[in-house]
Amino acid sequence: MPQIKAISPLDGRYNRITNDLEDIFSEYGLIKHRVLVEVEWLKFIIQDLKLVTFDVPDLKKLDSIISNFNENDANTIKNIEKETNHDVKAVEYFIKNRLDDMGFSDIKEWVHFSCTSDDINNISYALMLEKGTRMAVGLLDEFIETIEEKAKAYKSVPMMSRTHGQPATPTTVGKEFINFAWRILQEKTLLEGKKVQAKINGATGNYNAHSFVFPDVDWVSASERFLSQSLKLEPILFTTQINPGSSLSFILHSLIRSAAVMIDFDRDLWGYISLGYFKQRVKKGETGSSTMPHKVNPIDFENSEGNMGIAISMMEHLCVKLQISRFQRDLSDSTVLRSLGSAFGYFSIGMKNALKGLSKVDLNIDVLKKDLADNPALLAEPFQTAMRVFGEENPYERLKELTRGQKIGKKELYQFVDTLEKVPSDFKIRMKKLTPDTYVGLAESLVDIYFSRRKA
Repeated sequence: MPQIKAISPLDGRYNRITNDLEDIFSEYGLIKHRVLVEVEWLKFIIQDLKLVTFDVPDLKKLDSIISNFNENDANTIKNIEKETNHDVKAVEYFIKNRLDDMGFSDIKEWVHFSCTSDDINNISYALMLEKGTRMAVGLLDEFIETIEEKAKAYKSVPMMSRTHGQPATPTTVGKEFINFAWRILQEKTLLEGKKVQAKINGATGNYNAHSFVFPDVDWVSASERFLSQSLKLEPILFTTQINPGSSLSFILHSLIRSAAVMIDFDRDLWGYISLGYFKQRVKKGETGSSTMPHKVNPIDFENSEGNMGIAISMMEHLCVKLQISRFQRDLSDSTVLRSLGSAFGYFSIGMKNALKGLSKVDLNIDVLKKDLADNPALLAEPFQTAMRVFGEENPYERLKELTRGQKIGKKELYQFVDTLEKVPSDFKIRMKKLTPDTYVGLAESLVDIYFSRRKA
């Protein structure tokens, strides 16, 4: 189907951004992971449990079912599914047919041994989730590195901050970037340390069929070995027929928080661009507005904000829904899980557009300087704090009367300082020397602290 007819923008308009997820989360990706799990389980039965005799050199031929898997194989499985009306059973029959072709018909009934469909599905999705998480961590890492570079470059550049949208205590551009780097770093660290969980314990989680035919096998230990050693996943023992989705929810909740931080970042950059703090580099041939030729719109940050919102809504539903099942099993989770890739897709678009937007902005220092110079009333905070220390009466109220809702300049501030009776003369000199662009507290030091602790 041509992309122009795609219903989802992930496969249409944004395909160039999300195509790195196709082999993981597409129907092809899901089928391939199912084949992988079935073949690895068969190999485990042969190699580890030794429930069936099989020449060890021939195991490499079994691996070829996975290594040679392609889109034609996936389509073959889809055609089998038309007859079986069961997607996992179609994978089982496909592998059995391959074993017949290889001359291994004597082991084909060991395919899918003692498994319920969700044994295969939950492991497949766990492997997909693990790959998707690695992709997301890579994007978060790229964002952190980009922000850290800007924080270093702008560490000492003073900027008027805004609380409630109004002029507030000055900061530095670098410190504001570091705030976002630190927030995203928390989530990246959590994601890197979280193992994805999976189960392979039968129809209702009790190894019923396994233990009936082979009561002497320690099936609990066997399943743990298979998941942890063969597939590098964290085993779950206590389940119904399905994986309860704990690790999936943990990971998605972290990505939800990451997406929320990114929306906060997108909106701040959008705002700083509208204030003129940042300029956007113009690309020849681009149009900013269909009717206003002068405009350079912050479309990358707007795009990121919108797609992160979709990612959050999808991930929130997945987090909650996949923790819930009627009794031991219902199929409502199956259809929801198929949208896992879409959630990662929208998250990926959001991250990549934020990074794209960052690559096109330059700091407009002249505007920053003018903003600070035009707002000497920002010094009301340190002045009233000093007045408190030296015992001046009603410091807050006096400065409120002087500054609130009024435009004052250096002259008015100096005159006010001269009226102070209890502040020592040497400290008054300090007060008169203070300017909004030097009143940045420990902003620069906090950037340095961030990097020193980052290295530790």
